[in-house]
Amino acid sequence: MAIPQTFIQELLNRVDVVDVVGRYVQLKKGGANLMGLCPFHGEKSPSFSVSPTKQFYHCFGCGANGNAIGFLMEHAGMSFVEAVKDLAQQTGLQVPEDDASPQDRERAAQQRQKQVTLNDVLEKSAHAYIKHLKASPRAVSYLKGRGLSGEIAKTFGLGYAPEGWRSLASVFPDYADALLVESGMVIAHEDEKGQDGEAKRYDRFRDRIMFPIRNVKGEYIGFGGRVLDKGEPKYLNSPETPVFSKGRELYGLFEARTAIRVAGYALVTEGYMDVVALAQLGFANAVATLGTACTPDHVQKLFRFTDSVVFSFDGDGAGRRAARKALDAALPLATDTRSVKFLFLPAEHDPDSYIRANGEAAFAQCVKEAVPLSRFLVDAASADCDLSSAEGRARMASQARPLWNALPDGALKRQLITELANGIGIGSADLLQLWQQSGGARAQRPAHREQPASQDPGYDGGSHTQGYGDAQGGGYTPSYNPSSGGSYGDNSGYGKGSYGNKGYSKWRKGPPPPPRMLGSRRSGGSRADRAVGLLLANAEAWDSLSAEDHAMLAHLPAPHGPVFAWLEAQLHEHGPQPWAALREALRGSEHEGFVCAEVEQATMGADSGMELNELADVMDRLRADALEALAALLAARVQQGDTSAYEEYKRVIERIKTLKSAPPV
Repeated sequence: MAIPQTFIQELLNRVDVVDVVGRYVQLKKGGANLMGLCPFHGEKSPSFSVSPTKQFYHCFGCGANGNAIGFLMEHAGMSFVEAVKDLAQQTGLQVPEDDASPQDRERAAQQRQKQVTLNDVLEKSAHAYIKHLKASPRAVSYLKGRGLSGEIAKTFGLGYAPEGWRSLASVFPDYADALLVESGMVIAHEDEKGQDGEAKRYDRFRDRIMFPIRNVKGEYIGFGGRVLDKGEPKYLNSPETPVFSKGRELYGLFEARTAIRVAGYALVTEGYMDVVALAQLGFANAVATLGTACTPDHVQKLFRFTDSVVFSFDGDGAGRRAARKALDAALPLATDTRSVKFLFLPAEHDPDSYIRANGEAAFAQCVKEAVPLSRFLVDAASADCDLSSAEGRARMASQARPLWNALPDGALKRQLITELANGIGIGSADLLQLWQQSGGARAQRPAHREQPASQDPGYDGGSHTQGYGDAQGGGYTPSYNPSSGGSYGDNSGYGKGSYGNKGYSKWRKGPPPPPRMLGSRRSGGSRADRAVGLLLANAEAWDSLSAEDHAMLAHLPAPHGPVFAWLEAQLHEHGPQPWAALREALRGSEHEGFVCAEVEQATMGADSGMELNELADVMDRLRADALEALAALLAARVQQGDTSAYEEYKRVIERIKTLKSAPPV
């Protein structure tokens, strides 16, 4: 979303940088300014200065400086928009959302208020668990037995959930409050009624050591609970809620932010106890996933704080499988300026036990000697391949292709093609040609597709693993006619310096790129094709879509899904960018030709207003397609006797009717 500069200035005039920094750094008066220990590098004497008059911070040690927005971006890992929204919420200002309707703005405000309320419920629970820990000799004894000190327990806010079924009733006077269920703290069994006729309720966490989970702003968003003795499950996490998503959050990141910057890398482990124990043993830069495999969102979040990530796993089969999933998540983000490594400890050790047995220096050496991403990629490509046989080497070629394709273009990717080719036993040029041919065999173009008038050697016209017309949504015809530029299949002016009869379109500064950069114009195309072109040409529109829309687009079949996932990663890292900037970031990628062809097709009229109207129409059709597919699945479950699916099926059908009855854009 584009935020007016006038609003940003008004926001900075209202906030006090001293208050913003003071949430994270202990400041003391030092003349006209306030001083504290710099949160961006390790130091023992304060060199971090905050000026109330200039509304500016500056570190004389490392040079870090900026205003309140910059501090939240650098220290809390927020994006620009997230930082602005955070400060606006503190000052009571409403961030302008020009494209949103009053109803949408009201819903967004209600959602923000709901999140704040749920955070408060979780924070109140966390403080109650801390008090219960102090009152439980058994829980304190357990933590001491694990080698944890009271100081480290305080740092991470560790607590204890008592054995009772309804201990939170003493914390929240209204135990029937729906917020307790929505926050995940209480379970309500609708099919079991109590004497009062209400659903039976009880605490989710009972007789467990409690690990509060906080987001990068320090807000409480969930819990992890570990049994003290034998019992199942060993670890129990909060469910997915409006404020908590396991696939996006990392345990310990709030506590580890400064240590990550000081150490120069983030250490990703497998469990809560690893993080806490490592922090006590001198490795406060550790974080952990929340009972789920590592995701691209996890990796992207870590790269906001550091350019170096080390994944630590057990050396057994389960650890290797987890490492492989982490590799898949990291590959699209592994640029030449970033480092990703994989540390495999002996099967009998976790990080805690290894350090206690061998010392900090030995573990630090293990981190230093961890397997780099390039070597682990080659190992993954050759897994279960007999490289002494032609069949084994051919299998390696097949397994290597998706891994290599996932890497962003750069020196690392180009070096790896040589290393992979050597292992497979053919030249790198032959390997690339083999991959290109095998991809083209599955992407036969329909006869009516037009080919580029000319192509550079080696250019395949933007082919990809699916024909353009074979993707989600089938053929697409808009519900209105663009005011200029002819029909979607009208190539008039192509190659003559005319785009939509208005000269070069708004995002071009000079002549159009040669055909090898653009792919080819064509008629027809699927709805997903049009969504690619329209969203890449109008990237700022991404923020106007819902999280459900983002997930739907990212899960479309290739090439569409990977392109939208790439776009979301770009926006998370850099904010909304014009097509020219995205075009440069795409150069050399697997889907370059396809994306350029779709953007060229979408911008024929050079009218951004019409493009946004068409995007709204395309998204409605894609949503209807997704709902109809879900309805078909639910109908099949109902036919198989699953009565629980019937109510959901009716809701989906109603959503489809509502969507289709809406007036066209």
